[in-house]
Amino acid sequence: MQKLSGRKLLLIGFTLFSMFFGAGNLIFPPDLGAKAGIHFWPAFLGLAISAVGLPVAGVVAVARAQGLEKLAGRVHPVFAQVFMILIYLSIGPCLAIPRTASTSFAMLAPLVGTGAGLQLGYSVVFFAAAFLVALQPEKLTRWLGRLLCPCLLVLILVLFSGCLLHPLAGQYGTPTPEYTSGAVLQGVLYGYQTMDTLAALNFGAIIALNIQAQGVTRQEEVQRSTILAGFVAGGLLLAVYAMLGHAGALTGALTGAAVPGLATGADVLTVLADRLFGKAGLVLLAAIFVLACFNTCVGLIACVGEYFHTLVPSVPYPAFAGFFAAASMLVSNLGLADILRLSVPVLNALYPVAILLICLSFVPELEQRHPLVYPLCIGCTALQSVASALPLGPLSALAKALPLGAVGFGWVLPAAVGILAGMLLRPTTPHEP
Repeated sequence: MQKLSGRKLLLIGFTLFSMFFGAGNLIFPPDLGAKAGIHFWPAFLGLAISAVGLPVAGVVAVARAQGLEKLAGRVHPVFAQVFMILIYLSIGPCLAIPRTASTSFAMLAPLVGTGAGLQLGYSVVFFAAAFLVALQPEKLTRWLGRLLCPCLLVLILVLFSGCLLHPLAGQYGTPTPEYTSGAVLQGVLYGYQTMDTLAALNFGAIIALNIQAQGVTRQEEVQRSTILAGFVAGGLLLAVYAMLGHAGALTGALTGAAVPGLATGADVLTVLADRLFGKAGLVLLAAIFVLACFNTCVGLIACVGEYFHTLVPSVPYPAFAGFFAAASMLVSNLGLADILRLSVPVLNALYPVAILLICLSFVPELEQRHPLVYPLCIGCTALQSVASALPLGPLSALAKALPLGAVGFGWVLPAAVGILAGMLLRPTTPHEP
C-alpha cells in the first residue's frame, strides 16, 4: 500500500489525539479560562500555539528526522543523550507521572475528604496497581484506550452542553493580574504545562511506525500521512480546549463568596460538575479522571522504564519500573498545586530548546550548508532559558534583563544571535595527513 485510506488516516489521527490527551489536558484549559476571564480568547490563542501547534509540529519534525535522537544529534551526540534523559525524567517521575495520582486524588477529594493519610494511602494503592499493570500493559492499556477517549469526549460534551443550556454566569470573570495585559504571551507560557511539545518529540517516530505498519513504505507518503494525522489530532485538541476553556471562564466568574478560590483546573471542573449535576456529576468526573490518570500513568511508567533499561541493560526493566513508580508516589504527595508550581521552572528551561529544535528542522538546508547553526542556536538558547528559569543569582538577573525576558521570552534574542553566528561561521575541518 502506498497511501492510507481516509478512514485509516482518521484512525491514526485519533490515535495521536489519544496519546496527547491525558488528565493534564483536562485541567489546564479550564484553569486558563478561570484566570484569564474576559481576556480568555486572546489567552486561548497563545495556548493554541504552544499546546496544539507546537506539539503537532513536533510530531512532524521527529517523523521527518526519523527519530528524536537523530534530530537532537544535529546539535551534538552528547547533547542528544542529555536532552532525551531530561525529557524522560520530566514526562516521567519528576512531573508527569506524579501528576496522575495527585490529579485523580484532587477529583476524589470532594467525595472522600482531603486528609494527608488518605492521599498517602491512595497514592500507594494507585502506583502499586499501575506498576503491576506496567509489567504487562498491552491488553489492559489497549482496552482502556478504546474506552477512555470516547468517555472523555462524551464527558466534555456533556459539561459544555450544560454550560450552554444552563450557563453558570452571564459573562466571563475578571482576569487575574498576569492576564490583564499580554494575555497572548501568558497563554503561550501556560501551554507549556501540558508538556505535549516534549511528549511530541517521542510521538513522531511512533506515529510514523504506525503508518508504516499499515503498509505505507514510501518515506514521502509516511511524512505526508503524519502531517495529516497531526492536523486531525490538532483539530480535536483545539475544539476540546475551546470547550473546556469557555466552561472555565464562566466558572471563574463565580469566584468570591460562593466559591472562595480555584487553585487548579481540577477545582474549576469540580465546581462546574457540582453546579450542573450535583453529586452525580462529581462521581462521574472522579471516575473519568481516575481512569484517565491510571491509563496515562501505566503508559508513562512503561515508556520511561523501557528507555532507561535500554540505557542500562544490566538493570532489568521491572526494577526501573518499580523504582520510578515508588519515586513518583513520593513526589505525588506534594499535592497537585505544588507539583504544578514545581513544573514551571523546569518547563521554562526545557521548552525553548524544544521549540528551536522543532523550528530549525523545517529548514533542512541549515544542516547541510550551515552545520554550526544547530549547536550555536541551541547553546545560546539553553544558556538563557536555564539561567532565567532557575535561581542562579546574578546570572538569572542578567538573563531576565534581555529583551522580552520579563515576559518569559528572553531566549529569542540569544537564539537569533546563535542562528546568525552559525550562518556566518564555518566549521573547522582537520587537515589531511
